[in-house]
Formats: sequence, C-alpha cells, structure tokens
Amino acid sequence: AEEDYTTAVKAHATGSSVLKQLKKTAAEVEAIEKEAAQQEKKAAAYTRVSEVANGSNERRITLQRYVLSAILDDVVRAATVRLSRMSSGRYLLQRSEGGEDRRRAAGLELDVFDDHTGSTRSVRTLSGGEMFLASLSMALGLVDVVQDYAGGVRIDSMFIDEGFGTLDTDTLDQALATLVNLKPEGRMLG
Repeated sequence: AEEDYTTAVKAHATGSSVLKQLKKTAAEVEAIEKEAAQQEKKAAAYTRVSEVANGSNERRITLQRYVLSAILDDVVRAATVRLSRMSSGRYLLQRSEGGEDRRRAAGLELDVFDDHTGSTRSVRTLSGGEMFLASLSMALGLVDVVQDYAGGVRIDSMFIDEGFGTLDTDTLDQALATLVNLKPEGRMLG
C-alpha cells in the first residue's frame, strides 16, 4: 500500500506539473490567437487597399490610373484654353468618364465638346486637321502643367514633327498664330 501510495504521489506530482505546463501553454495559445486575430484584421485592411489600388472597384480604375486622371484633368484644362482659341471657340476637350465597356479600365480617355453641334464625342472622331489641333493643344497644355508641377522648371523648346499638311488654310493660320504667341513667353519652336 505504501508503494502504491508513493507511486500515486509521484503520479500526482507529475500530473500537477503537466497540468501546470498545459495551462501555461493554453494561455500562450490564447495570446497567439488574439494576436493572430489582430493581424488578420490588419491583413484584411491591407488586402482591401491593395484590391482598390489594383482596380478592384466598380469603375475598374487602378490607383495609378486615378492619379494619372487627376493630372490629365489639369492638362485638359490647360489644353482646352488653347484648343478653344485655335478652333475659334468650337472645341473644348474633356476627360471622358468612360465606363461604357465594363471589361476595360476607364479614366484616361478624352472627348471633345463641339459647340457647332452641341454634343460631346470621342476625340477619335476628329478629322486629321482637328486632331492635329487637339494634339498640339494637349502638348502645350502638358508643358504648362509640367512647369506648374515642377515649381520653377521651364520648358523652353518644343519640336513639332508633323501635322501641318493636314490643315486647311484657316486652321493653319490659327495654329501658327498660337505657336507665334509662344515666342513672347520665351519658348523656342522647331
């Protein structure tokens, strides 16, 4: 009986030691589970930010496209002033809200408002000469915006490679007048 008692006491001591270790391990597991739950919440937030930044939204616009579209808005505003002058007030550029084709990303397309028809249409529908004027106004608008964003950096020269052959006489005169007006601003054109 004494031998059984001694064995039972040893077993009880071992059991108590194991129970104490199991309680400690259970507390550690509980702390790890709490930490894991907090990390999962953080990961869910980061995952959502990543999804939105990569275009997982109703408009399918990535963060990069969103930022570019904000800059494009500034360029379009500056370009519209010039295009309006070159087209005698007929055309105004605007960024297309797009989204007609839900399979494609939207946000960087351009439309033109035609004052003669009172309607807005894609810039792709412009004639060769009109497209040249729109492109020239976008280039000049881009120069203006880059200078504004760069804070003191000036773009003093610009080279125009083609497009003048597609213009009728009146449009050519308007385009050249716009380019000549850049000279007092200190810009050199080639």
